Amino acid sequence: MNIDMSKNKLIYTGSVQKIYEVSYYEDMLVSETTEGGSVFDVGTIFAIRNSDVSRASIRHKIYSCLNNSNCWLELLDNINKSGERKKYFQDNVFEDMLQAFIDKGAKTHHIGMIDKITGEIFIEKFPKEPSNLTLIKKFNIYKPINKSVLKWGYYDYSEFHKVDNYVIPLEYIVRFGITSGSSVLRKYQSLNDEEKIKYVEDLGVDSSIYSWQKFYSPIIDFTTKYEPEDRNITIQEASVLSGINGKLFAKSIVISILGAYMVRYIFEKMGLTLWDLKWEIGKKEEELYIVDTIDTDSVRVTVDFKRDEKIYYVHFNKQAMRDYYKIMHPDWYAAVNYAKKYAEKNKLSFVDVLREGQKNNKYPCNPEVDQEFMLIQEMKMEMISKYLFEYDIDFKKESQRIAEIEVDYYMKKGKRKIYESLNAI
Repeated sequence: MNIDMSKNKLIYTGSVQKIYEVSYYEDMLVSETTEGGSVFDVGTIFAIRNSDVSRASIRHKIYSCLNNSNCWLELLDNINKSGERKKYFQDNVFEDMLQAFIDKGAKTHHIGMIDKITGEIFIEKFPKEPSNLTLIKKFNIYKPINKSVLKWGYYDYSEFHKVDNYVIPLEYIVRFGITSGSSVLRKYQSLNDEEKIKYVEDLGVDSSIYSWQKFYSPIIDFTTKYEPEDRNITIQEASVLSGINGKLFAKSIVISILGAYMVRYIFEKMGLTLWDLKWEIGKKEEELYIVDTIDTDSVRVTVDFKRDEKIYYVHFNKQAMRDYYKIMHPDWYAAVNYAKKYAEKNKLSFVDVLREGQKNNKYPCNPEVDQEFMLIQEMKMEMISKYLFEYDIDFKKESQRIAEIEVDYYMKKGKRKIYESLNAI
């Protein structure tokens, strides 16, 4: 099977990817990863050179392993050696799912990477010239209906209990720890002492929550997927909104956590620490599929190193760009947050409010990224690509070298204190 991109129809253009219908395979789509990047929901405001191919390649690598029973055997050996097989792995649902993955691999929407020249599909290996095109199975997307009664608004999810072959309207967020930018940390800090105790219990955390905290075993929390703003919800609400029965919902949680272990294992080989990631799950008949885009835009991974009695955590993912705007352009970042609050209060589109304010000079325009900083981000993408294509280098040493260059950048710019407040302890 070959894919002729000239015959495919563009059906979606987002800030980081485009989606095409495959004209002669109705149940398939092509994802084209772009170099563009988006932070704080403002749309595409930066581009990292060659990140399109790099991000598509890491996605292909991860999904190839998720689909591969040998990768699961290797992961199981790693988990056994680490001593982590004590909490979750005593659960029958967890053990059964792990054994199913060892037998046949996990079910996913990923089919393979497309050779940009020939259109050939590579299921596990890479084309001679890796591309930014991946072939995926199609799952329907349904959105909850916004309704109101008297002066109250709500979202009606009842249709999800009647349909099939769809993406469950949730984001499953698996966390191996808490970074300084974690939404869990922000919520925890906003609560009073009594509320904090309840919140920690709901998450399944054994103690208080703090920056750069690592968990012995991962936790999972949920947000809505297709409401205008992602909304944190409880596990009970997530079960109801999902549209699937209790047995399948339990399996969806297990799939998310097992998949996160696989992703963590892959990044560890690059010398990187995985803190959290988000998954989406598709449902078809009584089967569940991992269907989300997974690359450096949807995970938090860091290099951790010690310098001058401090431990620095340098992001090799989109969080590095978020921190850049916070540190180097605080006025713009503050304006973005103000525009979000104004839009929410007045039930307006945030992007429309921001752009209108920028047009009238009420808000600062989107800032240009310093090319010196952008080159550091390109170095990160290049290092990840070298791992994927099996370069013979010390990736732990190389990742730390790049991380130290980024720390030095902020020191040179006189931003040491604010950088360390975000990314050091």
